[in-house]
Amino acid sequence: MTSQVDSLLHARWIVPVDEAQSVLEYHSIAIDQGKILDILPTDQARERYSAKHEQTLDDQLLMPGLINAHGHAAMSLFRGLADDLALMTWLQEHIWPAEGAFVSPEFVRDGTQLAIAEMLKSGTTCFSDMYFYPDVAAETASDLGMRAQICCPILDFPTPWAKDADEGIHKAIEVHATQRHNALISIAFGPHAPYTVSDEPLKKIASIQEELQIPVQMHVHETAFEVAEAEENGQRPIARLSKLGLLGPNFQAVHVTQLNDEDLSLLVQHNVKVIHCPESNLKLASGFCPVDKLIRSGITVALGTDGAASNNDLDMFGEMQTAAQLAKAVSGDASSVPAYEAIKMASLKGAEALGLEKITGSLEIGKAADIIAIDMSQPETQPVYHPTSQLVYTRMADKVKHVWVNGKMLVRDGILTQIDIEKLKQKARQWGEKIRAGDSHD
Repeated sequence: MTSQVDSLLHARWIVPVDEAQSVLEYHSIAIDQGKILDILPTDQARERYSAKHEQTLDDQLLMPGLINAHGHAAMSLFRGLADDLALMTWLQEHIWPAEGAFVSPEFVRDGTQLAIAEMLKSGTTCFSDMYFYPDVAAETASDLGMRAQICCPILDFPTPWAKDADEGIHKAIEVHATQRHNALISIAFGPHAPYTVSDEPLKKIASIQEELQIPVQMHVHETAFEVAEAEENGQRPIARLSKLGLLGPNFQAVHVTQLNDEDLSLLVQHNVKVIHCPESNLKLASGFCPVDKLIRSGITVALGTDGAASNNDLDMFGEMQTAAQLAKAVSGDASSVPAYEAIKMASLKGAEALGLEKITGSLEIGKAADIIAIDMSQPETQPVYHPTSQLVYTRMADKVKHVWVNGKMLVRDGILTQIDIEKLKQKARQWGEKIRAGDSHD
C-alpha cells in the first residue's frame, strides 16, 4: 500500500549538499505539507508513494535553492545608474542623493518585486535584504512566497526610513514583533557600517540583540580606506565591534576584504559569520576577501550578490563561479574552494550564516522543500562527468526550470507563477524614466 504525499519529484541527479558531498543518481524526493518527507531511489519511491503531483525530471538535477546572504533588493531599480566608480564616490555622489530623492514604500515594493523575480528565475529561494522600509520588503517577500531575512537599516543620520539610529532601532523592534510568527520571514538588525553608526547605538543593538536573539548584519572592513580611516581614530573596526560586545555567532560580517591576523583571530574567537560578495567587491575595486584562509580557520563563509546597483545582477550561480575562481587566484592554490564547497557556500553555509540551517540550505528529511530543478541537457553542459563541476563552472542561471519554496512551485518551466512579469517590467521602466529625469549625473 502506498502513502499519499503532495508531490513526488523523480530526477536524473540530486545534489543534497551534505557532509559526504553526495551526488545521487535516479533518486526522488517526496514532499508533504511543504517539507521534505523522503529522499530515496526512484524505483522505491514509485512503490512507496502516490502523489497529487508527480513529475519525472529527465536530464534534470535537483538541489537546494540558493541563498543570497546579502543584498539590497529594491536597489534593482538603480541598476546601471552609476558604474565604474569607487565605493565612497558611488555612494556619496550618486546613490545616497538618488535614494533621498526617490526611495518610498512604493519604490521598495516595486524594486523588491523586481529583485525577487530575478532571483527566483535564477534559482535563489532565500535572500537577505538590508534596505529602507524593511516592513514593506518583508510583506512583499511573504506575499510572493519567498523566504527572506530582512535586516532593518540603522544609521546615525536621517534616511527615508528613520531620522536617526535610535528611531531605526525602535522601528526594527516593531518589525520583528510584527513578523515573529511568519514562517518565511526572519528579522535582523542592519547597522549599515562602522563608519555610519556610532558607539552608543551599537552598544544598544548588542544588548537588545542578545535579549531577542536575532542576528546582526553589517558591512565590515569593506575597503582599505574604511580601515585606514578607523585606524587614524585609534582602532580597527573589527576590534571596535568586539569591544562594544557586538561580535558573536549571530553577527554577519559582510565583505571583509581587509584582514590582518588580529582581525582574523577575533572573527574566529567570536564565531562570526562572513558573507562574501565577490562580484560587487571586484566591480567597486574594494579588495579581495581571503576566503580560503577564512574557511581553513573554521569560519562559516556564505555568498551574497550585494545590490544590483553595484553588481549588476542577482545571479547566485555567477557568484558561485566567481567565488571559486577568485579564491584560487587570491590563495595561489587551484584546489581552494572546490566545486562542492562553492555550492555549499551558496546554500547550506548561507543558511548557517543567517541562522536558518534547521529550516533550509540542504535537501534533508524534515527540512522545508526549498528546491530548484536545473536542466542539464543543453550543449554547454555536455558531457556530464561531474554534475557539481557544471553547476559551478558553466553558465547555469538560465537553466533553472522549476523552483519550489516551502513546497510551493514559484517557477514552472522557467515561468514565474506568482508574478505578472510584463506588468513588473512596465513598472521598472516607469521608475527608470522618473529616476533618469531627476538624475543630473550621466
